[in-house]
Amino acid sequence: MKIYYHEREVGVLMNEVKVINLFKENIKFSKNNIIACKCNNEIKSLEYTVKEGDNVELIDITDKDGMRIYVRGLLYIMAKAFDKIYPEAMISVNYQLSNAMFCEIANMNVTESMIQKVKKEMENIIAKDLPIKKVIMDKKEAEEFYSKENTFKGKLQVGNKSKDTVSLYFCEDYYNYFYGVMPISTGYIKLFDIQKYKDGFIVRYPSRKNATELGEFKDTKKLQSTLEEYDDINRLMHISTIEHLNKKIEAGKSSEIILTAEALHEKKLSQIADKIANKKGIKMVLIAGPSSSGKTTFAKRLGIQLKLYGMNPVTIGTDNYFVERKDTPKDENGEYDFETIEALDLDLFNNHLTKLINGEEIEMPTFDFKVGTKLYNGDKLKLGENDILIIEGIHSLNDRLTKDIPKENKFKIYISDLTVLNIDYYNRISTTDTRLIRRIVRDNNFRGYSALDTIKRWDSVNNGENKNIFPYQEEADVMFNSSLVYELAVLAKHARPLLDKIDKSIPEYAEAKRLSTLLEYFDEIDEKLIPNNSILREFIGGSIFEY
Repeated sequence: MKIYYHEREVGVLMNEVKVINLFKENIKFSKNNIIACKCNNEIKSLEYTVKEGDNVELIDITDKDGMRIYVRGLLYIMAKAFDKIYPEAMISVNYQLSNAMFCEIANMNVTESMIQKVKKEMENIIAKDLPIKKVIMDKKEAEEFYSKENTFKGKLQVGNKSKDTVSLYFCEDYYNYFYGVMPISTGYIKLFDIQKYKDGFIVRYPSRKNATELGEFKDTKKLQSTLEEYDDINRLMHISTIEHLNKKIEAGKSSEIILTAEALHEKKLSQIADKIANKKGIKMVLIAGPSSSGKTTFAKRLGIQLKLYGMNPVTIGTDNYFVERKDTPKDENGEYDFETIEALDLDLFNNHLTKLINGEEIEMPTFDFKVGTKLYNGDKLKLGENDILIIEGIHSLNDRLTKDIPKENKFKIYISDLTVLNIDYYNRISTTDTRLIRRIVRDNNFRGYSALDTIKRWDSVNNGENKNIFPYQEEADVMFNSSLVYELAVLAKHARPLLDKIDKSIPEYAEAKRLSTLLEYFDEIDEKLIPNNSILREFIGGSIFEY
């Protein structure tokens, strides 16, 4: 919802007016819960004081920033409720699962009774519509505060050399640090649930697409298992938060961190190759994952592992199997939709795959994107006895792509950068944010795109992933987490100068500032320590592989 305010235009004299007062009626009758605003391309709370000439855009929870603020406020209320009923509980917000945050308590067993008591208290806090106030302290005040309080909440800020202040959110006598803008009161959280789940609990919230109901919680067992594995390994390394990572870097243990993280990748690659080799009848490996997951490097490294089992990987791409331009589907805007699976010539692709696995020879097409047609230039392909097809693409996990190929001939892999490193125990780092930072660096290094270009395209990229990749992730035979616990400490020095070039006058400034501020927290790691076959090299350069 875009509503612009300019003092002269509304014909009133105001020295100071808050957004909450200026747009009182809009906020009160909003269908989708207006929760914050964007003022001059910066995210602000509804308590922000508007000045003459300011451009104000109201944000509801169908907006990505609005949903972030909603979830932030919900988790704050959850933490406040626990603090009242179980003040000794050591809570950690671990990761996102299907419009829910999975949380654990390190020093207590989670029970149904506990969760019901906390839920009741959360409802009570929301019903009271208590104000949430941001308190800003200088470093000296903060150090005195922390010496008296003996708390870890928000302590990471004190060690942030680029910041002169420390901020905490207070509600009654409860305080905590949350990264980013908060709702101005507890009453803005209108819809939630909290449920016991596995050994912890989930805090549920509505989706951006349907902000008026919670919807169904989908149990993603394979995804959670992959996240749990990396979470456990990070804990064994004693690196669960940025503060833990920074302390290891300061202690001169960067090399140890890198080698351990890379060893985990190598181990997982070896295990996947072992599964493929020991599963009879596998003729093709299908790889899919969202943008900037490191699919290309993964495929090359997996190919090396497969060679140890006497297999010879042969790559076949789907990009040469588009339908003729006149048959290409169009999206809701009338533009050609090359991301939908209907844009591919599935019959021809399956015909060629069937012939290949039966030992027959095919003539490979080359798609001419300029003309919009397939060309045949005499490129022949026939698989040898030990050859195995490697197919990488956004539709690889969708059975429609390989509809004519028997299930026993296929092995599916889902790969993503599933970040499990947190800012602190209550503030997680979004997997999507990590992938976006990777892509900003790669696009600048190898594709000639600025950070602004990448951010502008990102929503469209995410929409394609939500439609074509994420619904099929649980269909994979295995999942590979391409995240590296140290990667943001490396990417920060590459990404921040690019993000800081985005001018405040541009709408994407808010996103750039949010990401740049996040990266400020990381101490730098010397990238010379990173192996030249690392997935991270796909983004920063210096890889042994050719792309």
